[in-house]
Amino acid sequence: MRRSKYERPAHLGQASDGPRLKTSAMIASLAAEGQRTVAAPFGHALAKLAEERPEIVGLSADLSKYTDLHIFAKAHPDRFYQMGMAEQLLISAAAGMAREGFMPFATTYAVFAARRAYDFICLAIAEENLNVKIACALPGLTTGYGPSHQATEDVAIFRGMPNLTIIDPCDAHEIEQVVPAMAAHQGPVYLRLLRGNVPLILDEYGYTFELGKAKTIRDGNDVLIISSGLMTMRALEAAQKLADDRVDVAVLHVPTIKPLDEATILREVAKGGRLVVVAENHTVIGGLGEAVAGLLLRSGTIPPGFRQIGLPDEFLDAGALPTLHDRYGISTDAVARRIREWL
Repeated sequence: MRRSKYERPAHLGQASDGPRLKTSAMIASLAAEGQRTVAAPFGHALAKLAEERPEIVGLSADLSKYTDLHIFAKAHPDRFYQMGMAEQLLISAAAGMAREGFMPFATTYAVFAARRAYDFICLAIAEENLNVKIACALPGLTTGYGPSHQATEDVAIFRGMPNLTIIDPCDAHEIEQVVPAMAAHQGPVYLRLLRGNVPLILDEYGYTFELGKAKTIRDGNDVLIISSGLMTMRALEAAQKLADDRVDVAVLHVPTIKPLDEATILREVAKGGRLVVVAENHTVIGGLGEAVAGLLLRSGTIPPGFRQIGLPDEFLDAGALPTLHDRYGISTDAVARRIREWL
């Protein structure tokens, strides 16, 4: 795994309430002990889809193993392109292939796409509305490797880009459905990719992904959590904990951040009487929370209370994911604790 010379060492920084803490390892899995997982759902779904879609090609910037694209490469070696450590070249090549009638799935880390290749995505792909799918691993706080690899602001960077669809799936069940939906959509897509052994949750709720649609996973009368990505998993877990305190929590999953399903969000918020909490694996600046807040203000729909759960507007520490998630308020216990405080 590539590392920046500016990258922090594998320990937590100075805490506000205590001394520097050491960690034994930087844990990559998002799954709790004993939780069901699926290995490389994106890679397997893309390899399967490519069997019936010969125009699909896969490109990686030296990270196929870490974006699960190696599954596709093994199944379709003649349609896989290794571009090396050159994200701008990756995007430019994908744009050229799209112009020739192919459907490129370009993979890298979210930080490299958002920070290094933004101008190329904007001018070579989005402005021309080319049919390129950009699948990026390590969105938000899904790695312990510090600011060089933590894409805490990628949604904020990409939300203002015209023509670009943004998807933030919750689990393996959803990713398996997202891949063919991306292929069916004509135009550029940015996917916040969960890779490796991805938790499996939404199959228990009979969930079906639809591009551009938000869906109520769980209903409740006291609190409405509007969430995307892995925070929907956290929201569902927190809702179960809060039920023990007789707090009835609804969870509205918003996997498509752009275009936002405004009608469903407004309808759920308008049911009235509920604290509205937006939870996201992203900085509180410029992401789903501010998108929902702007929508509510423009529509004149003001809930009794509105709160955000997200990452702070700062560069985060390196360390073990469970420790970091609890420190920065996106663990299950942290979510439940904050909601109790707000009620």
